[in-house]
Amino acid sequence: MLLSLFRILITALVSFLGLTILTFGISQQATTPLHDYQSTHWFPQYFEYLGYLLTANWGNSDLSGNDVFTELLKHFPASIELLSFSLILAIFVGLFFGIMAAKNRGGWLDKGLMSATLVGYSMPVFWWGLLLVLFFSLYLGISPVAGRIDYAYYIQPITRFMLIDTLISNHNYGSAAFFNALNHLVLPAVTLSWIPMAIMARMTRSSLVNILKFEYIRTARSKGLPENRIIWIHALRNAMQSLLTIGGLQISILMTGLIIAEYIFAWPGVGSWLLSSVSRQDYPSIQAGILALSSLVILFNLMLEIMANYLDPRKRRPLS
Repeated sequence: MLLSLFRILITALVSFLGLTILTFGISQQATTPLHDYQSTHWFPQYFEYLGYLLTANWGNSDLSGNDVFTELLKHFPASIELLSFSLILAIFVGLFFGIMAAKNRGGWLDKGLMSATLVGYSMPVFWWGLLLVLFFSLYLGISPVAGRIDYAYYIQPITRFMLIDTLISNHNYGSAAFFNALNHLVLPAVTLSWIPMAIMARMTRSSLVNILKFEYIRTARSKGLPENRIIWIHALRNAMQSLLTIGGLQISILMTGLIIAEYIFAWPGVGSWLLSSVSRQDYPSIQAGILALSSLVILFNLMLEIMANYLDPRKRRPLS
């Protein structure tokens, strides 16, 4: 198991170094140098660039002149909040739909859920987001169109996570500010999580259908164990390793959708900041945004790989 963990860490390190090479090339295209390099050759400059990154010296914006790392920290919590909520929806709702479809294999519920996930998988993020805005915001009027909270509420940015700040900030709004922020979060999170949710549901259903044919499942049923215990404890546990691997593949899809969802709902996160930086050719902000979002992809995949490695019984060290 330790050898497998070492390989996973080496793979993540190599991926991160490749990412820094890409962002270093982007930084070289800036109209004004991001840093004062001591060397004139690109190879030693790259190692100087790594030193600047580690010391949070990411240069200044070409347009605003502000420190890029400081601007990134202002937008980063909003993206993490949206991404975390979307991941929770994608994983738990996708697992639930997949389990319901597997339990009712061949039935009307199975066919209905799989048809819905097929539609969700085929629909682009920007089109799905616009449909949700038209229906829930403009037609029904039950969800806000954009932003993180209404202008009627002033919340002091302590952590910059809006749901947390509405709970810990010193204000007299009670729980109204929290639920207002949550209402702003739901629609972009559903938009962002729809495709990964559909894929997770289909893969969960496919894995469970195969696992429920195994001999140990028939043995558990012959012992009289409840069907829910067989599925949630015995079958799902063995399916989790492949599902975690599939989940890691969806992280990059989430990051791509994050940029689009933030733009549609005017969400003040790294994605919308990166998109506006690209349109203005602000190279220091572009390299910072790419570095931040891509590092998140590497980090999430690293965590999922470690979890999948732990769940693999062949890689566990025997106790005796």
